[in-house]
Amino acid sequence: MNTYTLSRQIPQALIETGRMQIQEFLNNVSGLEFVMLCSSDGFELALASKKKLENSGKIAAVSSSILAMVSAFISEINLVGCKTISLNAENGHVVLTGVEHAHYPMLIIAVGSPDILMGQMLYAIKKTSASLAQTQI
Repeated sequence: MNTYTLSRQIPQALIETGRMQIQEFLNNVSGLEFVMLCSSDGFELALASKKKLENSGKIAAVSSSILAMVSAFISEINLVGCKTISLNAENGHVVLTGVEHAHYPMLIIAVGSPDILMGQMLYAIKKTSASLAQTQI
């Protein structure tokens, strides 16, 4: 039997690859404040941040739930494949995107300042997600 089907735990090698990639994402996008990689069931796997976070575990859990709820909503209105959610607030922007790894689906959360270039942020998060989805373990 395939070892992927025996364990849902994400391999440490994939987490380390993710940690390096989200750190690179944080470093390459001006105005980005933090990036988190989470399991699809809402557990923090890796964090890259320019500011101190008090409740990163809660952020991971809530983000996973938000993506699941929006995916259900999208399905109800007959759209397919919710991959990215963008939230705009007075004091910043958040992007949540799924990492569609064949064996270990994950989620990336990125938070940016109010003056971040959203196009650059979206491009970089999609590039990071696609790279992680292709990672072979």
